[in-house]
Amino acid sequence: MPKVQLFDQTGKVVGDIELNDSVFGIEPNEHVLFEAIVMQQASQRQGNHATKNRSAVRGGGRKPWRQKGTGRARQGSIRSPQWVGGGTVFGPTPRSYSYKLPKKVRRLAIKSALSSKLKENETIVVNALTIDAPKTKAFVQFLNDLSVNEKALVVTGQPDEAAALSARNIPTVKLISVDQVNVLDVVNHNKLILTEAAARHLEEVLG
Repeated sequence: MPKVQLFDQTGKVVGDIELNDSVFGIEPNEHVLFEAIVMQQASQRQGNHATKNRSAVRGGGRKPWRQKGTGRARQGSIRSPQWVGGGTVFGPTPRSYSYKLPKKVRRLAIKSALSSKLKENETIVVNALTIDAPKTKAFVQFLNDLSVNEKALVVTGQPDEAAALSARNIPTVKLISVDQVNVLDVVNHNKLILTEAAARHLEEVLG
């Protein structure tokens, strides 16, 4: 089982913690990671693009000139696609880009992401994170004590409103509870900071 140092909130080492090998110690599957990231990014697309076809463009209800005898090409509407201001042919319509991967693949992807972070020594485990009142300064001090000056994902065991409010003004930090852990956030941040409760919960759910 992989063993990492356990820090307290002030950055002092208070012991070691053994992490579950089946969650934090597997060989990362890069292809599954890629598929999970693409799935998440696709699901975040708004998909509200739209164009007007000839039935949606205003006007053009009357035939512009008679069918024969003018010497000009026959036309049925001034809103046909070949006219300036006419409708668009085969333009994009609003749709959802989201899709789902099988549950086993999603679980393998998150375990691969967690194992990759641990393998690259980018995982920090703290015994607890306690912030009494929303204060950005307190959260900055917490990061400085852990010597973290990169993009960081902080995962708590339970939703913590005071910590969330303290962290939201720091552009390089994202704080989530353990039930919100996802592949894209883990991969997009340089450091992964877990509370001990969050690490144990991940082991219980994914192990």
